[in-house]
Formats: sequence, structure tokens, C-alpha cells
Amino acid sequence: MAGESCAPPRLSGADGVARIHDYTPVFLTCSAESGARLATRRMSVDGDDLLLTVDPQSLETSLDRAACLTCAETTDAAQTTTRFIHALEAAPDPTRPPALVNAGLIHGAAGGVYVTGDLCPTAKPLDRAFIEEIAAHAPGAPLTLAISGSWLAHHAADFTWLQEKINSGAIAVTWANHSYSHPYIVGLEDRRNYLLRPGVDFDREIFETEKLLIAHGETPSVFFRFPGLVADTALLTKLRERHLIALGADAWLALGPAPRDGSIVLVHPNGNEPGGLKLFSKYLAAGKLPQPFRPITAAP
Repeated sequence: MAGESCAPPRLSGADGVARIHDYTPVFLTCSAESGARLATRRMSVDGDDLLLTVDPQSLETSLDRAACLTCAETTDAAQTTTRFIHALEAAPDPTRPPALVNAGLIHGAAGGVYVTGDLCPTAKPLDRAFIEEIAAHAPGAPLTLAISGSWLAHHAADFTWLQEKINSGAIAVTWANHSYSHPYIVGLEDRRNYLLRPGVDFDREIFETEKLLIAHGETPSVFFRFPGLVADTALLTKLRERHLIALGADAWLALGPAPRDGSIVLVHPNGNEPGGLKLFSKYLAAGKLPQPFRPITAAP
């Protein structure tokens, strides 16, 4: 199959979730007209079998009709020479804090800066001025938004506005997964908080957010940011089994570290952390944000 028949069904809006069935993790090697792909999720939409795939070298993801690909089961060992597997198995960074906090990718391989914004659950509106500021500074600039499913479920107008900015070319967004519910209890120690809370269904936290993004016409990336940047070895192992790359940060602006060349910058444009956005604007105006802005797929 080729051309128009290979385009996946169009989904837009929360009602699209009901059209997604049998969502399951897989690991397949696939060939397509566009080249080699690795499939990490399988699903059915309106009776069509679809695959969420990743380019093993560029790390770009797409949603593809299974009928348009030729796939076979594979293993991590068989794909060990790919950039994707290398990114999943990146050696620990000796400069990062203890393993419970900020595990994963925290600094980019190339110069410039990697701007990431977390959309944690909140009743507050999106800080649209932050998005406009990036678009004005560098039209079409790459931006990673780590989105929680709960935020998306309750901010339809803000999400539609973001999609309009993407479609107009103002920004280019990579959607990182930030869990569905982003559990958090104020004052509770990290090792018993966030996704380490008893009873958390980690697969649900991952897959429900992915399905919501797909239902709204977007494509999940291979990046996952732990709420609070908190994870233990068991969670990291589970994340690795789901073929997702843990995304940390070495410049969480509201907590103090200034950005440097190659920094993965973390701010919260969900209204919960205006201090970080003020610092972002200050650094940008003063020329203290290394340039250029780079896509997160260039970081590993």
C-alpha cells in the first residue's frame, strides 16, 4: 500500500480515545518506503492496525498503518548498533545528582540549548506569553513540552491553541510524556512520592497519556520526564522496557542552575512556576541562553 491509503486515520479530540483499542507495547523492526523503522506500540483505530514507530537513527516518531510496513519481532540486542538503543542505554552522567533525582538525559550532546517545558496538572491556564516569546525570538524554534495526560484532559482550549501555533510554523513541538496523573503529596519525601507512591500503575501512566496525544492528532515522542524528576532503579528499568528515554534537566531555572552550552533547560509554562519563566526571559534578553535552540532528538 502507498500514498493516501497509508495515511493513518485522522483523530482529533478526547472522543478519539474511544476509537483506540488494544493498545500494547511491542518491539518490531519494520521496513517502509521511507526507510527502516522500529515499532514500540501497536493499536487498533476504527478496525485499522496502527504502529507507533521511531526512526532508529533520527529518533523521530510517527504513527503508521501496519499494512504499509513489513515487520518482524526484534530484540534490543539485535538493534544495539542503532542510535535509539544507544540513547536508551546511555552511560550514567557522573556529574548529576544521586540516582533518585534527575536520572536520565540531563545534558545535550551538541551546543546551544534544549528548551523543555512541563505541563503538570493544574487549574491555571497555559502561559501563552512564554510560547509567543520563543516564537518571536526564533520562528519555528524547537520546543519540548512534557505533557501530563491530566493537563491535556482539562486544558482543551490551551492545547488547541498550541496546535494552531505548531500548524502555523511558529514553533515545532516534541511531545514528551510526563505521566498521566503526576501524583504528588506536599511534604512527602521523594522516595515515597510522585510515581513511587504505592499503587501507581506505571504502564497506565505511560499509555493513557500516549493515547490522549494520539487521540488529539499528535505523535508521542520517545522521551519521558518523571514527575519531580524522581525515579528509582525499578522505575528506570520499567521505563527502559517500554523503550522510552528518561529526560532530566541540568538547568531547572526556578531552582537556580543557570543554563550553559548544551543545557537541557526546564521551565513550567503551566502557570505553576512563574519565577522560572521570568528567569528564562531575563537570560534570553541578556544573551545568556546559548544558541541555537535545538530539538531534544539531537540531545542523546
